[in-house]
Amino acid sequence: MSRTSPHQHLQQPEMSRRGLLKTAGGLTAALAVGASAGFLTGAPAEAAPATFTHPGMLHAYGELNRAKVRVAAGDDPWLSGWNRLTANSHSASTWTPRPQATIIRGGTGENYGILYNDIHAAYQNALRWKIAGTTAHGDKARDILNAWSSTLTTVTGNADRFLAAGIYGYQFANAAELMRGYSGFDLERFKRMMLNVFYPLNNQFLTGHNDACITNYWANWDLCNMNSILAIGILCDDGAKYDQAVNYFKNGAGNGSITHAVPFVYDSQGLAQWQESGRDQGHTMMGMGQMGAFCEMAWSQGDDLYGYGNNRFMKAAQYVAKYNLGESVPFTTYTWGTGQNCAQQSHTVISSSGRGQVRPVWDILHYHYARRRGLSVPYITAMAESVRPEGGGGDYGPNSGGFDQLGFGTLMYAK
Repeated sequence: MSRTSPHQHLQQPEMSRRGLLKTAGGLTAALAVGASAGFLTGAPAEAAPATFTHPGMLHAYGELNRAKVRVAAGDDPWLSGWNRLTANSHSASTWTPRPQATIIRGGTGENYGILYNDIHAAYQNALRWKIAGTTAHGDKARDILNAWSSTLTTVTGNADRFLAAGIYGYQFANAAELMRGYSGFDLERFKRMMLNVFYPLNNQFLTGHNDACITNYWANWDLCNMNSILAIGILCDDGAKYDQAVNYFKNGAGNGSITHAVPFVYDSQGLAQWQESGRDQGHTMMGMGQMGAFCEMAWSQGDDLYGYGNNRFMKAAQYVAKYNLGESVPFTTYTWGTGQNCAQQSHTVISSSGRGQVRPVWDILHYHYARRRGLSVPYITAMAESVRPEGGGGDYGPNSGGFDQLGFGTLMYAK
């Protein structure tokens, strides 16, 4: 089946953005085009690109090349971001992977910490190879990925297995995308692992929600599984999976789709309420990282979801940032169905739990909206400045929350 490029449905300036990004010299021009282009929003999901861009997930060629050039020149803030990367023990070329046949998250025998530590080591070593060209780090990233693809057969546990399949699925795919074409990296075997171990759980969750009420699970549960399907689609040049994820973002019935993740918009204030705002701020900020990653991966393939629905996600990020900077925001009572019988629960006030928590989710949003698009996002910008330079897994504590984001947004997205 032939696939049509989404670009044929967009205005001409957006059509040329991807081509411009492919050359270092065209980067500045591309950013200017992106800032001035009138992006269409609200349309039905388009088909996946006829030909996928590689690398084309969290980091496309333009971002990787800019980081390489700027770090080599000793320029800040890239250099300070680079120094956080090289100081992280996960980025050491001496890292020893511990691949497991079965990963368990939730219930008896949990061992998923082994997986997320190894994934972040693979990703951080891949970044060091991409930016500094150090073969020892490229070899290490390759060896970690190969070790797992030759060993892992099962991700299981209680309902939390779906979180593991989602979060670690998209992170794993991003590390592999960076190593595509590297000597000795068994990409085909890695793809099979993603298709056979991760995708079935991702798909099962989005289509069945663990047999619970459709609104039972928070936005992050959908989002991480959407991210994994999108990333697997890109990694495997699988247009159907790419389309599945993008269509869910636009039209999905669960809380990860844009209108459910952002249920209330306060247009006069340029703000919008996030679905988990009444729950706690840690998970709310995790949502900023999950949706930010989704939008960036789609952006690398020529789809603007950052601006979808009249910048609905941007308004939510402004809302979350404003509240976590210590300011007040509006709140509309949020009611949802829980369990298997959809028993009603409500949040009547925003939660202050975890307020001001530091997560490396802000620079990706600041540099997109403020620099690529030239929009005023004062709260996002202030949050980004307060946590810069961003680190990654291992810099934010030993627990899983510190590994929910791949991080290093300052190094990779500064413009």
